[in-house]
Amino acid sequence: MSDTTRATASAIEGRRVVVNEFVTLDGYMVGPDEDMSWAAEGFDPQMQEDVADDMSRTFDLFVFGRVTYDIFAAHWPHAEGGPYDDIARTFNRIAKYVATRRGVDLTWKGSVELREGAKDVAKLKLEGGPALVTQGSTELVHSLLAAGLVDEIRTFTFPVLLGRGKRLFDDSSEPRAFKLTHSAVSSNGLIHATYVRDGEVQTATVGGERKPSTAELARREKLKREG
Repeated sequence: MSDTTRATASAIEGRRVVVNEFVTLDGYMVGPDEDMSWAAEGFDPQMQEDVADDMSRTFDLFVFGRVTYDIFAAHWPHAEGGPYDDIARTFNRIAKYVATRRGVDLTWKGSVELREGAKDVAKLKLEGGPALVTQGSTELVHSLLAAGLVDEIRTFTFPVLLGRGKRLFDDSSEPRAFKLTHSAVSSNGLIHATYVRDGEVQTATVGGERKPSTAELARREKLKREG
């Protein structure tokens, strides 16, 4: 994606890209076997209500990677009338964009295929309209962060360590500052936090503008030499 496309897409008002993810304390979205059963115990009744309200009101369009789409398409079309009826009805009503280079069976009503991933998301963002919200989809999220297309990050952090798996963030993310706009903690220790984009990363000398000590200057020179 060109710098011009990235800057223009990021500046458009009306259609925001929202990364909405479950994550462990050590930063994993899923374990190596794609299992997410560790997330089942984190929701107390109040947090379930907050999540249901959040997911039913704040977006109209969903963006998936192929694997996540297959998981959702096998469940949510058949979940209306169940304990998460409001969420199921919302998911089944809205448009679902699926980023895949290999193609996918669009069995879920309202599904649209995207072959160019972040490039196609940038085009959708330029059109304006309702928010584009991700779920799961590690590789797609990485590409959106690398392209500077993410306007908001909502994390549900569970008090669990997995040790390995697929991480929410990798080394490709474009540097950006975010600010916390909402947070809540469940009785089971689940932390729900919302961060919105807040310009460039600001840096400063720790301790203020005082002159670096001789030891600090030596440390910096050593870092330059040794990396």
